[in-house]
Amino acid sequence: MRVLMISDVYFPRINGVSTSIETFRNDLAAQHIRTTLVAPAYPEASESAGIHRVAARQLPFDPEDRLMHWGELRRTTDRLASVNADVIHVQTPFAAHYAGVKAARRHGLPVVATYHTHFEEYFHHYLPLAPKSLLKGLARRVARQQCNELDAVVVPSRAMRDALADYGVTAPMHILPTGIPVGQFEGGDGMSFRQRHDILAERKVALYVGRVAHEKNIGFLLDALARAIKLRPELMLVIAGEGPALPALKRDAQQRGLNDHTRFVGYLDRTKNLPSCYAAADVFVFSSRTETQGLVLLEAMAAGVPVYAFAAMGTCDIIEPRRGALPAPQDAAEFAAGLADLVGDAPLRASLSQEGRRFAAEWSAPQRAQQLADLYRSLRRSPKPQP
Repeated sequence: MRVLMISDVYFPRINGVSTSIETFRNDLAAQHIRTTLVAPAYPEASESAGIHRVAARQLPFDPEDRLMHWGELRRTTDRLASVNADVIHVQTPFAAHYAGVKAARRHGLPVVATYHTHFEEYFHHYLPLAPKSLLKGLARRVARQQCNELDAVVVPSRAMRDALADYGVTAPMHILPTGIPVGQFEGGDGMSFRQRHDILAERKVALYVGRVAHEKNIGFLLDALARAIKLRPELMLVIAGEGPALPALKRDAQQRGLNDHTRFVGYLDRTKNLPSCYAAADVFVFSSRTETQGLVLLEAMAAGVPVYAFAAMGTCDIIEPRRGALPAPQDAAEFAAGLADLVGDAPLRASLSQEGRRFAAEWSAPQRAQQLADLYRSLRRSPKPQP
């Protein structure tokens, strides 16, 4: 079976959408699903089999992203849909969505999309001059219109399904989280990572991994850290990732006098350096309120790192079972007190570590790929009637 995926983002652009696409593509092959991906061209992008890059220009309000040239995108998508697709899978709701739906209807193919991002809590960070209520209303209206054009919508969590239902989405929705390659995060060398970044063995490390963006609420972690070190002076926050909020966070850390308690280590290669980063941590911390899933929480658990995070939106499915994770208060002082208690409680951390590994194993990538393959096959048998 052949699936044409279309996305407005992909590696080398680092985010959860890129990771999800790569993870599923790697494991769908074992399900006899052959995938072809259409994605933007980036100056540093390398050639890869099965990936068709479309010329794209930089966006002025978000220089990390690209907008694909519509004419080339439409022609590329139409050509591949005519000869190389049984199902079209749209990964992002921008140009990719419109090109994918147009090609699907033209060639009589079923079309599915994954709703990766909770956009109503996203746009105001990048369009600060526009009224927040206006942007929220626009995001909901566009999501409803787009999703109801589809044969099916994949959502990574119950919270995202419920949010779309509240918008008025009536297309069939399937909860299908992105799986993780569990074994990839085992066996990291935490001591070598600490030595490389000048972190003494006796320091307690709270770790954040992910895109360093305003919607991730990382400033909250710095606020909590400033309070927690009064209780645990040996505590350090390591922030692994890059993004538009990084300069402001570095300035904030310096102004708070936290230079000795923070390390900004940048983006880490997922297969080489990231496992060792996880292995160096005592606790994984996360304060985003807008996640549709929260893959990094599962990665931390797979590495045996206890998770202390907000149970908000998509992270609820991971945090609320309390298997390797503890829900964190959304008040900075209370968060700090709980973090200080956790880093000081070695038996609790050991228990959470063991249970977290077991829990993460239940989210294995091959199992999720099989579920997605089953969805593709069901859509191929019964696509939505053409208007």
